[in-house]
Amino acid sequence: MTKMNALPNLPDGTDLLEHIKEDFLGFDTMYKLATGETTRRRYMDSTASTLMMGIANRAAQNFLQHYANTHSEMHFSARIATDSYHWVHERILKFVHADPDDYTCFFTGSGVTAGMNRIARTFKHFRPERDTVLVSIMEHHSNDLPHRKHGGKVIHIPVDTHESQMGCIDMDLLEKYLIEHKGRVNYVSVTGISNVTGIINPINKVAKLAHKYDAFIVVDAAQLAAHVPINMSGNDDSEMNIDALLFSGHKTYTPGSPGVVIVRKSFLSGIEPQEVGGGMVDRVFPEEYFVKDQFPDREEAGTPNIPGAITLGAAIHVLDRIGMDNVLEEDQMLTNLVLKEMINMSEVVIYGETDTRTCPRAGTISFNIKEMNHGLVAAVLNDYYNIAVRNECFCAHPYVEKMLQMTHAKQIEKAKAENIISWHDEPWMGMVRVSFGIYNSMEDVKFFAEALREIIQKKDKFESKYFINSKGDYEHKEFKFTSDEYFCLSSTSEREILGKSRE
Repeated sequence: MTKMNALPNLPDGTDLLEHIKEDFLGFDTMYKLATGETTRRRYMDSTASTLMMGIANRAAQNFLQHYANTHSEMHFSARIATDSYHWVHERILKFVHADPDDYTCFFTGSGVTAGMNRIARTFKHFRPERDTVLVSIMEHHSNDLPHRKHGGKVIHIPVDTHESQMGCIDMDLLEKYLIEHKGRVNYVSVTGISNVTGIINPINKVAKLAHKYDAFIVVDAAQLAAHVPINMSGNDDSEMNIDALLFSGHKTYTPGSPGVVIVRKSFLSGIEPQEVGGGMVDRVFPEEYFVKDQFPDREEAGTPNIPGAITLGAAIHVLDRIGMDNVLEEDQMLTNLVLKEMINMSEVVIYGETDTRTCPRAGTISFNIKEMNHGLVAAVLNDYYNIAVRNECFCAHPYVEKMLQMTHAKQIEKAKAENIISWHDEPWMGMVRVSFGIYNSMEDVKFFAEALREIIQKKDKFESKYFINSKGDYEHKEFKFTSDEYFCLSSTSEREILGKSRE
């Protein structure tokens, strides 16, 4: 049998990227629009979740022909499952350039959140005398709230303003806080790429600065992993190495796969794992139990999400074969093209620094159209153009509110004065976010830009077509979309039963 890494005549990275662009589940999904026309969906909500990579899906389907539980090699299928699951861990360490002698990789939950809670508790246990965590203001809630609950006192670091445009993390302010709280800061936790603006933070430079003041560095790579090359270790300056990094499989072209934690073994080896159960112990007696020494077994209690991990490993392998430098180059080409188009639209407000030479971006842009609600813009893009985007606050409320000061300062002050705590009570509170994956093309982004121009030109017409429903969403007065028309799980299951009974 020919092994995957021994196949002949594999395409090079750029050719492979072009070859697989349309090989994603749901790429050709068709919907009927408010115009009566049926068109292909243009999926531009990848920051929330990416589409499933076809190669990875097929690899997982092949694996399921041999499915068995791990932690055994006593029958053929168990050996295949155990070996494959082990390979995925090694493949991910290689993908992020983490030295396997120093780092371990383990899976947890369905995204970054579960892993970040684990890391916050672990780092607090590792240095209980340190009571402070520095977190940037641009973080997703999953890289903020776990530190508040488990890590200690959280201090939010402002971002570089660059003439009032919020950009990357402010390194001078970060150092100021590290000096001011020296001896108390346990770790700094920062996103690699903002899920709101797509702004890329210099994580290795942040690591060097944190280490200078005896603080650790944690990176939320939920967005970073699918867009930018990562070097956790092996840097020319070892102070630039990353202590812990987490990312999400469902944002890395494998919906349904687990979250990933890569961390130095030294943080875990002297501490009992946060979660206990089957698979992570050597012996269990009525009065006591003994935890395994080997990684990652000791950190993965219970039966793992084996199919999800296999799918993720296959996707990571494909991304590495493409080359993350090639992925980033393509990504920034599309992002910069959209930014250029939008900057020339006087009615569009783009949030975050738009000078990508000063502050590079990848894959994500959040914006508003002046005098037009974000929910209405998202609805029109969907109903009339079949462009899937997201709106509201993207689980990053402090960051979004800070940037909305550019356009909604009066509304924000009024909401604070009236003690309004739910953004649903204030329909203006939010933005529209367009985001890209490797399946998006120049044609997609040009189509999106043209759609924005048309929405701006026909703003009054579109506003007259909608009302705000009881959920606070914009709903078309005449056009109705019914989910069951396209997919109903019970009906699909019944059809499968009927088809099986006829065989």
